[in-house]
Amino acid sequence: MSDHAWLLLAAFLLVLFVAGKALAMYIVRVMDGRLRVCSAIERPLFRWCGIRAGEESGWLAYAAALLLFNLLGLLAVYALQRLQVFLPLNPQGFAGVSPDSAFNTAISFVANTNWQGYGGETTMSYLTQMLGLTVQNFLSAATGIVVAIALIRGFVRHSAKTIGNAWVDLTRVTLFILLPLSFAIAIGLASQGVIQNLSAYKEVATLDTVHYVQPKLDAAGQPAVDAAGQALTDSVSTQTQTLAMGPVASQEAIKMLGTNGGGFFNANSAHPFENPTPLSNFIEMLAIFLIPCALCFVFGEMVGDRRQGWAVLAAMTLLFVTLAVAAMSFEQQANPLLTALGVDPAGGNMEGKEARFGIADSALFAAITTAASCGAVNAMHDSFSPLGGMVPLVAMQLGEVVFGGTGTGLYGMLAFAVLAVFIAGLMVGRTPEYLGKKIEAHEMKMTSLAILVTPLLVLLGTAVAASVDAGRVGVANPGAHGFSEILYAFTSAANNNGSAFAGLSANTPFYNVMLGIAMWFGRFGVIVPVLAMAGSLAAKKRLTAGSGTLPTHGPLFVGLLVGVVLLVGLLNYIPALALGPIVEHLQLWVAR
Repeated sequence: MSDHAWLLLAAFLLVLFVAGKALAMYIVRVMDGRLRVCSAIERPLFRWCGIRAGEESGWLAYAAALLLFNLLGLLAVYALQRLQVFLPLNPQGFAGVSPDSAFNTAISFVANTNWQGYGGETTMSYLTQMLGLTVQNFLSAATGIVVAIALIRGFVRHSAKTIGNAWVDLTRVTLFILLPLSFAIAIGLASQGVIQNLSAYKEVATLDTVHYVQPKLDAAGQPAVDAAGQALTDSVSTQTQTLAMGPVASQEAIKMLGTNGGGFFNANSAHPFENPTPLSNFIEMLAIFLIPCALCFVFGEMVGDRRQGWAVLAAMTLLFVTLAVAAMSFEQQANPLLTALGVDPAGGNMEGKEARFGIADSALFAAITTAASCGAVNAMHDSFSPLGGMVPLVAMQLGEVVFGGTGTGLYGMLAFAVLAVFIAGLMVGRTPEYLGKKIEAHEMKMTSLAILVTPLLVLLGTAVAASVDAGRVGVANPGAHGFSEILYAFTSAANNNGSAFAGLSANTPFYNVMLGIAMWFGRFGVIVPVLAMAGSLAAKKRLTAGSGTLPTHGPLFVGLLVGVVLLVGLLNYIPALALGPIVEHLQLWVAR
């Protein structure tokens, strides 16, 4: 790795930990209702909405409230897309989105995945972007955070039947955490040149005539193919360019802060209107990890032992640094086939990178966005080297627990922590305990469900897509890389990430439905078992630590936790990785 890469990584982690620690103190006070300003705002709001803030519920009612809340959001986003042609704030006159694409996008944004099978600036009206997608960026992020807080309460409380009030928690997270932070970040991004307007798109003259090839579309608006299945194209020349406008800074802020990732533009954070400068790039990377990092400190504060939060954060950081160093190192190595053609190997693998940022910033961004469940990109992951592209895959396949999403990273890692103490208990023949709570059969069943649901969705979905014509027709690169494109799509969907190996043409009825199902169950198939575990833990009595209790705040436990994440989280995918990026890497070096 270059000196710039090491300095960038060190500076990022330093700023992250300082900012995360400060934010954690604020989050604890907000969620406890100890801030007078927040209380003064929420009291009349709760009264108008009929919410009794003092009444809490058990895990089942809490889960039902979240499911109902998100189902209503799904219906609202679907309706906005289908009806946008009749609604205001549509200066481009975009038609309604097709049923399968609207279905996929509605689930995607509600599930905090933000997978996009469409080009934002050519599909969605301003109203859909703001009222549908941006609003869900807030609400889906809030859902993840409140689940993490509920699980922490499960560890903190004893002999209790409740884990909180879902409506109160959602309100506090949205109004007092996500909204002010997003406003501050939006101002910072706008100062760097991220646009924020409601103007019509601008037509400008180019300096030279531009010649390019574009896919030919059929009557349904899908890429057309000939009898042999090859894509048909048209040659086009133009002397003008359309510059898309829109309320970008406001969506960009919550896109990153809420680990959503859906771009206003098709090029996402590689677009200069979304990410214009190195400073904006650093702000966006920091925003992705800010709340996941802060929640580790929140965990330590709420359980009354800050060392517990540091232990979880240490495990996450160790895994992340390994992934980031691997990504930057692999991408700074040249493609041997290009080197054989005379390309200077000192330049590394610049294919697919945004020239404004270069390899180190692009590879670090890729590691951050896939270690968190964000999915925003400032480079084309499909153009990474085979091993460089495997790093984002592995980061997601670990379960999105390497910092992970807003809330999802913490409750996912705590599920692995429960599994780690269970395995340790088996080794010494003792009933496992974590934070004074016995880990028994019910907790292990819920933990197993939460950990295994995503591998099942990924591997089953990949197998189906690779076996049927409807799945294979969208693959632009047959062979090992084409398999990696399918594997990446289902890994991204089921783990609620949203990034893609974009060589896969996924805006088809088959992929829109299959990936939509994977996103929904990948989200709520984890949330429900986690809340069930929270309710079970809250009902247990607190045990006093004894001489046989495994300390869960030292280096031994951090090492055990990292080992369990790697063995349990990644082992399921080794055969699939061998068929995709590993084979492609071997083919690349043999071909030289």
